[in-house]
Amino acid sequence: MELTLDNKYLIEPNRPPKMLYCSKCVYPKSSAVPLAFDDKGECSGCKAAGQRVDIDWDRRRKMFERLIEEYRCKDGSNYDCIIPVSGGKDSYFQIHIIKKIYGLNPLLVTYHGNNYTPTGMKNLLNMREAFDVDHIFFTPSINVLKTMNRLGMLMMGDMNWHGHAGIFTYPIRVAVQQNVPLMIWGEHGFMDLGGMHSYNDLVEFTFRYRHEHCLRGYEWYDFVEQAPKYNEKLEKKDLIPWMYPNDEETERVGVRGIYISNFFKWEANEHGELMKKEYGFLEAEEPFERTYRTMSNLDDMHENGIHDYMKYIKFGYGRATDHVCKDIRAGKMSRAEGIAIINKMDPIKSKDLQRWLKYVGWTEKQFDEVADRFRDPRVWWKDKDGNWKKDNI
Repeated sequence: MELTLDNKYLIEPNRPPKMLYCSKCVYPKSSAVPLAFDDKGECSGCKAAGQRVDIDWDRRRKMFERLIEEYRCKDGSNYDCIIPVSGGKDSYFQIHIIKKIYGLNPLLVTYHGNNYTPTGMKNLLNMREAFDVDHIFFTPSINVLKTMNRLGMLMMGDMNWHGHAGIFTYPIRVAVQQNVPLMIWGEHGFMDLGGMHSYNDLVEFTFRYRHEHCLRGYEWYDFVEQAPKYNEKLEKKDLIPWMYPNDEETERVGVRGIYISNFFKWEANEHGELMKKEYGFLEAEEPFERTYRTMSNLDDMHENGIHDYMKYIKFGYGRATDHVCKDIRAGKMSRAEGIAIINKMDPIKSKDLQRWLKYVGWTEKQFDEVADRFRDPRVWWKDKDGNWKKDNI
């Protein structure tokens, strides 16, 4: 039988797929981050989170102190480190540790994808004054961004690929240009969510992690090559911000990216409250439609909205699931409470879609047709009436 969009989801007639969910949190086996399950049904993300209880954080702090002293500029002729920041609560916490506690002189670098919420922009602009630091704020061409939004959606079902690539590329370009080797990241996302690594690995930022996972194996040149196929136009000169420095450049400077979450216990809820109290960090003025947290992803109005809806379309879960898993692991929510939240919020098609459609010049019908191409057949099937169905936890 020829595999078509309609029949590839009918794995077995009248017998739709069954999804395995973690027995402790609420992650499905179809997770977008690498995830494994033990014989009791517990996922690797929960196991990694459990390691934080037994870590000697005082010893880790001392390791961190020795490490940063290797990079402190002794004569004041350059910055001590670079911190890639979006202006969120995690950015605030990173600067709090580096500048306020240890007195380093960081250079902040922001990739601005043209989608900031009003509150997110207030937080971003407040950082420079709250911490008295220098800040590079970079915005690519708006027309190029719109083109990359469309192409990202068409190529991989992700209109925000440019944003992932931007934050994991442009600050490294600045590190090379400024000859500042040490880069300070917050938490390792795939380890924090899915247990991709153990906390005992003390994993650091790598080009391979960026390319294979954060960027899904795509690079700037894929957009140049694919643009004509979709009647779009991009040239090499348009994609400079997304071009990663070559090995010779990074080795000359000695670029090294470390994660603060390896050295200080990472509890985002606690960090957020501290940043509100100490530095005036603001939560969203209005609740999000697709998640209950109001302190996360304020730098992009679509990150908690239609970009996240695409994750639901592809993998069957969204941002509410991510946040529920974090809160279950932190002991702030029961699994039953979490299930009620995600079954309510994950399926919502948020109203920010209308802004994005106007931004890129698409219709909602175009969006839906493209979105359906990326549904995971492990998750979705069509009933006899042609309606999309999935297993819910």
